[in-house]
Amino acid sequence: MLSVVACPACKRPLEWSAQNPWRPFCSERCKLVDLGAWLTEAHAIPGEPVDERAVDPKT
Repeated sequence: MLSVVACPACKRPLEWSAQNPWRPFCSERCKLVDLGAWLTEAHAIPGEPVDERAVDPKT
């Protein structure tokens, strides 16, 4: 029995199966749209701000 899930980008229903190379997305386009949102920081994991001086030892 295959599960039907919604694509995280466009909400289109799709079957969750090994035959879908873009899983959990319905297409390569939706996968790239989601990646772009992470790269432009439209998506972010909530948390405390990072002290940049602690991360970069050159400063």
